[in-house]
Amino acid sequence: MIAMQLVKPGPIDLKPVEVPIPQPGPGQLLIRVLACGICHTDLHTVEGEIHPPHLPIIPGHQVVGRVEALGEGVGEVLLEEKNEQALDKKSEQIRSLWRVGERVGVPWLHSACNACDFCQRGQENLCPQARFTGFHVDGGYAGWMIAEADWALPLPETVSDEQAAPLLCAGLIGYRSLRLAGLEPGERLGLVGFGASAHLAIQIAGGWGCEVFVFTRSASHRRHAKALGASWVGGIEDYAPAHLDRAVIFAPAGELVPLTLKKLRPGGTLAINAVYMSDLPAIPYSTIYGERTLRSVSNATYQDGLDILRIAEEMGLHSTVTTYPLTQANQALQDLKTSRFDGEAVLLP
Repeated sequence: MIAMQLVKPGPIDLKPVEVPIPQPGPGQLLIRVLACGICHTDLHTVEGEIHPPHLPIIPGHQVVGRVEALGEGVGEVLLEEKNEQALDKKSEQIRSLWRVGERVGVPWLHSACNACDFCQRGQENLCPQARFTGFHVDGGYAGWMIAEADWALPLPETVSDEQAAPLLCAGLIGYRSLRLAGLEPGERLGLVGFGASAHLAIQIAGGWGCEVFVFTRSASHRRHAKALGASWVGGIEDYAPAHLDRAVIFAPAGELVPLTLKKLRPGGTLAINAVYMSDLPAIPYSTIYGERTLRSVSNATYQDGLDILRIAEEMGLHSTVTTYPLTQANQALQDLKTSRFDGEAVLLP
């Protein structure tokens, strides 16, 4: 099969290589890739801002595919029976049941230990033994890939491949960021940066009756934000018409943190949604005084994945998607870096 492989981090230069189709081991699924979203985390990995534990590696962690083969120990079940079950964090026996031909989603979280204190609390996103798709193991910039049966997500058939892919990271982590920011229906939300994740988060916030201010440098992204319901758009240096109850930073620039804190009301919360960010500058105590909260968002849980897929169906979330052939992954990453499209890029093998 053809895969786009990272051999050496630095300038964007994934190599198209011919590699064998992998075979599923115990507890695993062989998946034929139908679509794979492109994420800023991929860009950080390719350019060497975060370092995978080994090279070469195939990036990609917003994968939509179909199950081609079941590894040993993976039970097969009819879709009708599976859909009747309550798929929640505790349904381990259901999570390992799949059938050949079933459509599947593979997110950033490849697996966790299920035994540590974090996993037992439903915080497997913080598990010290967590492994991540396209970082610890080969991801979806390929024709086929391997996933752990217990951590793959069942996809609603009502959502197309191209629309499902962005939900598996951009939508998922955007939703978790809103939760960790403590956003309540009817509150005023600030989104700093307006790429793939924010353009889905604004739709969720709008569904909750929230007013949304968007801070972004890109004129195209400002127009996109207004089209998706932002009540105000501007730059972080601009005066906003009211204080924010909650805010989420999506741009990986540490200097935005104190500037955003100044726009929060007392008691408000700022969540940073970034797997990588430049260093934060000194923050005067007066900026965070008044019981303001600053917190990071680290990965996401299996339950978050189930939740965003349900919300996408209920709210009719729609991703703005630009598609590229798999072999144009380098161009897609370059276009992401320079903000040449709105929403998200999706690779089609």
